[in-house]
Amino acid sequence: MSTENHYKQLGLNEDATFDEIQAARNRLTEENSGDPKRQETIEAAYDAILMERLRMRQEGKIKVPEGIRFAERLAQAPPPASPAPVKESSSWLQGLLDTPSRADILWPAGIFSVLAGLTFYYPPSASGILAAAVLVSLYFLSRKEGKLGRAVVVSLSSLTGGLLFSAVVNALIQSQFPNLALAAQSPLSIALVIQTWVTLFILWLVTSFLR
Repeated sequence: MSTENHYKQLGLNEDATFDEIQAARNRLTEENSGDPKRQETIEAAYDAILMERLRMRQEGKIKVPEGIRFAERLAQAPPPASPAPVKESSSWLQGLLDTPSRADILWPAGIFSVLAGLTFYYPPSASGILAAAVLVSLYFLSRKEGKLGRAVVVSLSSLTGGLLFSAVVNALIQSQFPNLALAAQSPLSIALVIQTWVTLFILWLVTSFLR
């Protein structure tokens, strides 16, 4: 069947606009809602006209408005993949970590730095300095949540972990720099300083960034 006959089936001229084509198709479909065969004929005519307009568009003879529906489109492009959901930190981790202010970081850092300096000038005082550091950690931790018992557990655990970790650090330093202990007047003093500094650093991290 020629394109001219398709236009006649919709009651249109060949110079009909796209809006007129769609309006005629909708009107005839509604008028023949009880006649499936007639509806199929209307749809076939409508699709044939649009396919002809598509061909003409591809040849540059006409310009087809954006959004016009063609009967036989290529496969629809898959919908854009939704971004992967960002994994949120588990509730226990959120409850454990703190977002400290600048003062919450600098005040403990200043105090622990002073204690580290005292250790450097007088290594035998390391035990007393670590005891003072635990009290400092207790003060700042208990001030955040008002839970003294929890602050005690966290501070003592940090002290224990710091001492164990510093022992590993001391062993690594001695294995990598064996001449350091030989050159020092008191290798024990160097070990005490390193042990105290590492433990103070861990206590500062816990005090500043844990609740």
